[in-house]
Amino acid sequence: MINWFPGHMNKTLKQMQADSRLCDCFLYVLDARCPLSCINPEFVRVVGEKPIIFILNKSDLVEKASIEQFKSYLISLGHSCVALNATISGNAKVIISAIKNVLRDRIAKNQERNVNFIFRAMVLGIPNSGKSTIVNNLCGKGRAVTGNRAGVTRNKQWVKVDPFIEVMDTPGVLLPNFDDEDKAYNLAITGAVKDEVLYMPDIALRLISKLNTINMHILSSKYNVDYDESTPYIDILNAIAKKRGCIIKGGEIDLERVSKLLIMDFRNGKLGKICLERL
Repeated sequence: MINWFPGHMNKTLKQMQADSRLCDCFLYVLDARCPLSCINPEFVRVVGEKPIIFILNKSDLVEKASIEQFKSYLISLGHSCVALNATISGNAKVIISAIKNVLRDRIAKNQERNVNFIFRAMVLGIPNSGKSTIVNNLCGKGRAVTGNRAGVTRNKQWVKVDPFIEVMDTPGVLLPNFDDEDKAYNLAITGAVKDEVLYMPDIALRLISKLNTINMHILSSKYNVDYDESTPYIDILNAIAKKRGCIIKGGEIDLERVSKLLIMDFRNGKLGKICLERL
């Protein structure tokens, strides 16, 4: 079972709960490739009854039909939701518009009273979901530390993104316990869990299983390998290794190398637009 919850995450949760009293709404960032797996029950204590704007980030890596299904689902729960790719400039307007929409009644009251009030939004999410990239996009400058790996942001940061809006970037927080094995593997596959604490061949085999369930031809067309429904997943991985030259001295398969290659191809969208979950 995958389980990775560094000590700083527990500390972060407590700090986020304390800071949440200063916030008017929350930007809840989900990886569009596995949005349900990204929802952390621990954030319930942080958010309380305040408005949530779900951001389906990395939506360019997922087929449009899945994006629309998850948007509709999250909106049906009484929340706001936008889908975007945080690395593309210009998406800041979409997010700021969503913030103003969920706070429209309070904004209108302040305008009637001619009061200038700064509204604050906290950015929540698991590691490597793109929170800091979204903050950078919002403020138009690289002020938040980003990186394409889990656990980069550590310190809270307030940044002004509009004359009347500030956002706080927060470190990514995983679930303290992964009771759902499938969700744990989804997060490992997408990079929310540090690769260094994982056995990559195990993650690669789980990815093969998921891809074959979605479409049996994804891997055969990408790597030009032949297999059928009865082919063991390890044999498929070995076939990919041979095609890509992942061989070590003596002709043995370099399992670690081919596993990382397959996983990175998925993460970079080279296997197509794929969502690991279905409603």
